[in-house]
Amino acid sequence: MNEIDALIDETIRALEQMKRAGITHVDVRPETLAIPLTIPPTPASSALVASQPIRPADTETQLQQLAAEARRCTRCAELAQCRTQVVFGTGNPRAELMFIGEAPGADEDAQGEPFVGRAGQLLTKIIQAMGFARHEVYIANVLKCRPPENRTPLPMEVQNCLPYLQRQIELIQPRAMVALGATAMRALLDIQIGITKMRGRWYYYRGIPIMPTYHPAYLLRNPAAKREVWQDMQEVVRQLGREIPRRST
Repeated sequence: MNEIDALIDETIRALEQMKRAGITHVDVRPETLAIPLTIPPTPASSALVASQPIRPADTETQLQQLAAEARRCTRCAELAQCRTQVVFGTGNPRAELMFIGEAPGADEDAQGEPFVGRAGQLLTKIIQAMGFARHEVYIANVLKCRPPENRTPLPMEVQNCLPYLQRQIELIQPRAMVALGATAMRALLDIQIGITKMRGRWYYYRGIPIMPTYHPAYLLRNPAAKREVWQDMQEVVRQLGREIPRRST
């Protein structure tokens, strides 16, 4: 990423923070520009996002406690009634890389683990192509419950469930994240841009670089897009300071 792209990303991130903080106007007179702009903290939508000191030894325990709380959640009445079980997340609680999808599907709802169906099998292959084992990364979704008929999550459902994901990220503290599809990216950054325009460029969530790319379910319907996803994943590997594995022919 060159200096101009980095500056653009930082500007976007600052504007997004201002939007979430409720700032809709900035006075740009010379006398006011001399005063540092302070962006107030975004009000927490849940006590789950409250900052707490995190010790490495406590991460797994706190994730287990958070998962237990998610399993009792009934904020979304429809989802709570129709779910088989809550699909919280899986993987290394100290992972340097985290993948975030949209919501569980039927297979995930049945097994209680994210990305275990056909799309999940493809994600596992992508992770392995990057030089990781699946258990080395952490995988989660924005929604922890399956929407009926796998429909797109409703805005209120995202709002209700997002604090769980935010707290997962805070506990795991990954060095980089991959947003699988537009729903994940929009939930984290609160921006309404299509995934085609977003993919392939770095954005930042609370200082953590995040790469948007196509969801594996999209790749099952559009295999030609695998080439673009692999390009995105190579950037993630570079971001983590690793060598890009040679792909078998």
